[in-house]
Amino acid sequence: MSASLLKNEHEVFINTRAGGVYIPPARLRQMQQKITDKSSAEYQRITWEALKKSINGLINKVNTSNIKNIVFEIINENLIRGRGLFARSIMKAQSASLPFTPVYAALVSVINTKLPQVGQLILTRLIVQFRKAYRRNDKTTCLAATTFIAHLCNHLVAHEIVALQILVLLLENPTSDSVEVAVGFMREVGCHLAEVSPKANNDVFDRFRAILHEANVEKRVQYMIEVLFQVRKDKYKDNPPIQPDLDLVKEEDQITHHVSLDDQDLDVEETLGIFNYDPNYLENEEKYKEIKTQILGEDSDEDEDEESGSEESDENEDNEATGATENSIEIHDQTNTNLINLRRTIYLTIKSSVDFEECCHKLMKLCIQEGQEVELCNMIIECCSQERTYEKFFGLIGERLAKINLVWAKAFEQCFVQYYETIHRYETNRLRNVSKYFGHLLASDALSWQVFSVIKLTEDDTTSSSRIFVKILFEELTGILGLVRLKERLTDETMREHYVGLFPKDNPRNTRFAINYFTSIGLGVLTDELREHLQNAPKISMSQKHALDSESDDDSDSSTSI
Repeated sequence: MSASLLKNEHEVFINTRAGGVYIPPARLRQMQQKITDKSSAEYQRITWEALKKSINGLINKVNTSNIKNIVFEIINENLIRGRGLFARSIMKAQSASLPFTPVYAALVSVINTKLPQVGQLILTRLIVQFRKAYRRNDKTTCLAATTFIAHLCNHLVAHEIVALQILVLLLENPTSDSVEVAVGFMREVGCHLAEVSPKANNDVFDRFRAILHEANVEKRVQYMIEVLFQVRKDKYKDNPPIQPDLDLVKEEDQITHHVSLDDQDLDVEETLGIFNYDPNYLENEEKYKEIKTQILGEDSDEDEDEESGSEESDENEDNEATGATENSIEIHDQTNTNLINLRRTIYLTIKSSVDFEECCHKLMKLCIQEGQEVELCNMIIECCSQERTYEKFFGLIGERLAKINLVWAKAFEQCFVQYYETIHRYETNRLRNVSKYFGHLLASDALSWQVFSVIKLTEDDTTSSSRIFVKILFEELTGILGLVRLKERLTDETMREHYVGLFPKDNPRNTRFAINYFTSIGLGVLTDELREHLQNAPKISMSQKHALDSESDDDSDSSTSI
């Protein structure tokens, strides 16, 4: 081949975005051999085309029997550089053959454990694709996207919150098409939702039942809903969440992405599917070789020169890991994205639980990092305060958590101090619920009564809101413990120092205020010691005065004798 012709073919590659004209594989190999500079744009474009063909070929031939081998072959390719190609290829293959969706989802789940950015990109693109298809009333695309998302939820790549949000969107304003998509989606993910979120699952089926009774959809869709109820009754025997042959990842090893349907800043990274010249191509290729060696083990001898540089690669890998950790910490500190996602997850977990035991079990499984315990406690209290009336469900959650681990008890004590100091910001209903909540924790001994040391029951140190808070708190304690036991607890000698603010004896004015306050809320019996102290106060002051006078007389006599 002449040099000018080879140069023209190189220019065709460089000047086109999607690959240009077709060049046979033999010609590509010949062109690749002619190029000596492996960092040049021509060489990168040829390897890019080879990577695209390899990924497409592997995805097209994957099935249940060979998926384990395909995983190794795909990881041997540079998936970090080609993650956009992988996402586009697997989504295209899945939409063309829906029955193979479980296989594609299993493939993504395995790769997600090693390269989570790949799984997150696919999930993000599926959610964006579903939103666009829903707005365009494209039922075919909606069915493909929801089926893939359902199986990603089954494999724990996607959180069940996404599935519930999709169901809410489809059934909020039901049409024949939206209900049909929802039924198909529920058949795939219903068994998983019944296990991880039974209350929300029941609500979804109640909505299906209401749609069936309203009869505003086609007869064909009504029949589909009836079949769905039968599938649920049969416990999804024909629609298992994960087929035994495709259960390749342990639950504790899976990385779940908390991507929401409502997120407005989802980045599908469209440029990843287009060739872009990389000035650090050789360095990035070496880095991926190190990552690949770590994933597949040192037995992966695709490249003979990998073993010779193993020590250097380990050092570089450690540096990369350290740099990645530092970068991630910076991002977290600047945007608080993880904290916002954690709060949203806690809220939805609480709302989707049937009883407090299930809720505690789910909350304990969340990845609560050290120092974030207060966030969980605050979210529980906030959810409680938003209810119309106080629900014991929230108090039982706090009681269980505080008795499981002292860390949670300390976090709730911190919340008590925080809420008492800012209680004036809350309206009456929220104030009442928060007060009853802490009353339950104190009565059940989930919260130490040392927190009463923060309360100073004087006219100057209290506001109308804090007085209402204390009133409702003691009414709740009286209702649970009874007046006799409450008085015994408040007269305990070992805890008396923490009740000084509740029963002030520093001056008669504050003492009278406390007596009048407890008497006005029907708990005057708690102030017997204060009344006795107030009666004896003049005698005590007179005796102290006489003692001072006698000391002064003694001093004067001693000075005279001298």
